Amino acid sequence: MATITASGPTFDTVTFEVADGTRLTNAIEAQGIDILHRCGGYAKCTTCRVSFDSGEPAGMNAAEAAKLDGNNEFRLSCQLSCAGDMAVNVLMTMASSGLDDAGPELSAEIPS
Repeated sequence: MATITASGPTFDTVTFEVADGTRLTNAIEAQGIDILHRCGGYAKCTTCRVSFDSGEPAGMNAAEAAKLDGNNEFRLSCQLSCAGDMAVNVLMTMASSGLDDAGPELSAEIPS
C-alpha cells in the first residue's frame, strides 16, 4: 500500500492509503479533491501538475519527459503511479481555476 499526503490551496491536507500502482491522479480524485486533468491523462495539457515534498518518483516516462522538456518544478500526476510514502502539492484544481469540469475520466492504466 502507498500512503499519500495531498495538500493544496483549496482544500485541507489529507492523508490516505491506496494500492501500489494506482494512478496518482485517480488516487487524488478518489479523495474528493477536484484535481484538473483536462486532456484525460495523456500528458498533453499539464493541468494535473503536482509538486513533491517527499517521495517523488525517480525518472519520467517518455510522455511526461517530452511534455515537461526539462522543467523540474512540477510533475504530471496522470503519468505517475503511487508507491511508498508520497507527499504531494496539488497545484491546479477546479476551485482554483474557475472551470466547472475537471476533465474526462482517466483510465486505471497509464497509456504507454
